Amino acid sequence: MSEDLASHIARLTGSAVSRMVRFPGGDISGATRVDLADGRRIVAKVGPVVSKEGRMLEAMALCGAPVPQLIAHDGDVLLISHVESGGRLDSEKSWRILADALEPLRDVGGSSYGWSEDYALRDVEVPNAQAETWPAFWAERRLLIHTSHIAPPLARRIEGLAGRISELLPDHPRASLVHGDLWGGNVVVSSDAKVHLIDPNAYYGDREVDAATLTVFDNLPASFFDRLELAKGWQERQPIYRLWTWLVHVRLFGGSYGSAVMRELDTLGF
Repeated sequence: MSEDLASHIARLTGSAVSRMVRFPGGDISGATRVDLADGRRIVAKVGPVVSKEGRMLEAMALCGAPVPQLIAHDGDVLLISHVESGGRLDSEKSWRILADALEPLRDVGGSSYGWSEDYALRDVEVPNAQAETWPAFWAERRLLIHTSHIAPPLARRIEGLAGRISELLPDHPRASLVHGDLWGGNVVVSSDAKVHLIDPNAYYGDREVDAATLTVFDNLPASFFDRLELAKGWQERQPIYRLWTWLVHVRLFGGSYGSAVMRELDTLGF
């Protein structure tokens, strides 16, 4: 047990720490289960951007989305409630519940796209400066930021797409509070089939982003998309939104993910 972290948690919660267990996984960010002497079980996250994550969770909670309860965030320590997992996203019912969980985030944005502060996924920057049009935000903040970090031939293809992105994305889609990194691993399903959204990379944008990132690693039933009631043509835009996730993976985990980037660009004709 880290005495420094345990002392920090005790100060923030008013209870001594009796046990800490690191959760498995966590390639980008990790978490630790903490049992407190007063009987509570919480989760602690430590890192340079966890206070920003805490503010994202606060915003999502204010909208009514199911997220862990924020207990405290102080510097590089974030404390949230522990959500017991026991279910899986493995049925049409579970995907329907997830679609309903995203509904509170649907109509909460303003007239511009972005977030009040930048974020990071390990050493990959996530700039969130606001843009007046959605294509400008996606091209500048989610695609072109990667070109200096990937192979030049692939970078040129991304630049070609960015140069014509206003032909492919709507200028002013309804601004939703987007989770931003929504895949199956960031959805906790309890044994009674309730869901909680964790590890956000939130900002105001097109809700189709969350629908797209879910398809990177998961196979979703058509009924999930039907329930979201996405705008006409959403299928054609999915590869554009998946590109951000693939590009982040290229930078974090290596060039083997480059083939996925090329596949999406081939589909888009770039």
